Amino acid sequence: MPVLRIEVFCADKDSLGEGPLWDVAEERLYWIDSYGPAVHRCDPNGGDKRTWMLPEPVGSMALRAGGGAVLSLRSGFHFLDFETGAVTRINETQPGELRPRLNDGKVDRQGRFVAGSMDFEEREGVGKLFRLDPDLSLTTLDTGIICSNGPCWSPDGRTLYFADTTKRVIYAYDYEPETGAVRSRRVFTSFEKLRGLPDGATVDEEGYVWSCEVYSGRLIRFDPLGVVDRIVGLPVQSTTSLIFGGADLDVAYVTSMARPMGNEYHREREAGCLFAVHGLGVRGLPEPRFAG
Repeated sequence: MPVLRIEVFCADKDSLGEGPLWDVAEERLYWIDSYGPAVHRCDPNGGDKRTWMLPEPVGSMALRAGGGAVLSLRSGFHFLDFETGAVTRINETQPGELRPRLNDGKVDRQGRFVAGSMDFEEREGVGKLFRLDPDLSLTTLDTGIICSNGPCWSPDGRTLYFADTTKRVIYAYDYEPETGAVRSRRVFTSFEKLRGLPDGATVDEEGYVWSCEVYSGRLIRFDPLGVVDRIVGLPVQSTTSLIFGGADLDVAYVTSMARPMGNEYHREREAGCLFAVHGLGVRGLPEPRFAG
């Protein structure tokens, strides 16, 4: 059996670390600080770190097939040019609305970027789930979301998982790979009897869903029926998201936040660091690039 080992991969503390992304082609790890706001990148050893500052709070990012990145910023989708640092708006998602901001997102197997918005105050269902197609057209997939998080797909790409953190639930949708349409939303699993809330998520090569339980500091693995399969404790309670990376896609990279959790300040000195979890005995799936 592999030996579980958890280490600090990057000790620079993020206010709200999120959205870790391992790029197989570059063998580089990307992640964001939502309230930096910034995009970070480093090599497999945690070195050669580079940071791009952004003009608005950022919820997620994906790399583009043609270079650069696509971002979900507070106001809408944008492109980031890594060479110049220029940020260019693609479209606003909810113009004129003050409460929502775009949050977590990922790319499907066909190169579409799916991201949801959330209520800044995390109280009302003003958020929506969007799909940005490679031709830059925008489609609303769902509404009534309080805090969008954790979009990810089954290995065959036909099931989309998506969390509403405030409602303590992960949903599953039937997902049409050819069109990107969703239907038949149902509850995949509930966190009502767990300690924390569902945040960022990913799917391993066996089709099991890994959710980062925020405010509890645990990784929870669910089987394809939504039953808890495994729980892994982490050094801080403020963990936010994860992705599998490394040469064999068998290292879980986990982000965390240094900002206060509600009215409580973190007692852990490593809150806001990025962690690498070795020895889980499972492999992830390569993350696709946005085709636009």
